Amino acid sequence: MQHIILASQSPRRKMLLEWAEVPFEVIVQITDESYPEGISLEDTAIHIARNKALAVKDHVKDAFHGEYQGKTILAADTIVVLDNRVIGKPTDREDAIAILRALSGQQHQVITGVVLLHKEGEIAFADCTEVSFHPLTEEEIIFYVDKYAPYDKAGAYAIQEWIGVVGIASIKGDFYNVMGLPVSRVVQALHTINS
Repeated sequence: MQHIILASQSPRRKMLLEWAEVPFEVIVQITDESYPEGISLEDTAIHIARNKALAVKDHVKDAFHGEYQGKTILAADTIVVLDNRVIGKPTDREDAIAILRALSGQQHQVITGVVLLHKEGEIAFADCTEVSFHPLTEEEIIFYVDKYAPYDKAGAYAIQEWIGVVGIASIKGDFYNVMGLPVSRVVQALHTINS
């Protein structure tokens, strides 16, 4: 498979691409993660992912004088949605606890927007997974936040950590999407680009 550029520092996205045996290197640029009002939740995730991909495209074009020309850039952004409201990364311990209290016993959506920039243009899509939590006790929430410090995670949790193992009642959709990348769809899209 073609060697790609991953526009993400997420260790989970890197791990998923490694599991799928997709060769890649990481190049990241700081980008604005705001989005226009009034767009759909799926388009929100795609918009942020596209900005990440375009920032890396501009960087490699400027810094490497065409060395990366023709390489596919993969960017993704994952949002957590509860009652049609986007829940971002927690700002601090109290915010993380409050987010998990809100998710406790409820169903929410995890939406990952994916953008692949390639020499022919762009492939963009969003994948949605429905996740339901068991009711969580205050002790469970505090234990998780204090031990795992989920401050870099949308929704204040990682499904592959303790809270996912003991707290999730059901999942409808792609498990790996909740980790941050619907990797099977990404691989299918890469095959389309390479064919």
